[in-house]
Amino acid sequence: MIKMPKAIHVEEHISIPEGVRVHVENLKIRVEGPKGTVEKDFSHARGVYISLRDNEVIVEAYLANRRVKALVGTIASHIENMIIGVTRGFRYKLKIVYSHFPVTVVVDKERGVVRIKNFLGEKADRIAKIYGNVDIRVEGDDVIVEGVNIEEVGLTAASIERATRVRERDRRVFVDGIYIYERGVIGE
Repeated sequence: MIKMPKAIHVEEHISIPEGVRVHVENLKIRVEGPKGTVEKDFSHARGVYISLRDNEVIVEAYLANRRVKALVGTIASHIENMIIGVTRGFRYKLKIVYSHFPVTVVVDKERGVVRIKNFLGEKADRIAKIYGNVDIRVEGDDVIVEGVNIEEVGLTAASIERATRVRERDRRVFVDGIYIYERGVIGE
């Protein structure tokens, strides 16, 4: 096996748009924008440095092997998603599908859960957890999940989809469920 040499210097530049403020303290980042605030802690990333220069966030590493090079790109992508989240936000759309029993979806923000009632005619409600600070609304047969943190929005949508998973039945016959059909940035 051929061993690849280490890269002397690896860096990624992320430009900061107007109206967005970025605070860097060691490897903790806070991004504030018109839609809200997102914080992330990258202190697990050894050998990676994050700094602010000339309205840019710079993620860099010195004498980086393959793993550290990948980590620089990953952290840069996370920061880009944070900036997109606080300026435009993220949206996941889910479709409620049923064949015999009409399903009712109720958002219980106080308890931090989504209740799915009458799924497959079951008496007990199916429960999905709401992660973080996301907005959920039900419009007809659509459930729309929106927020500034892409991870929280994605986890909440996946939690709703997972709560309606059909077990021990033929999936070709029982197609009931709530499925993600669209995800992206608000306004695109």
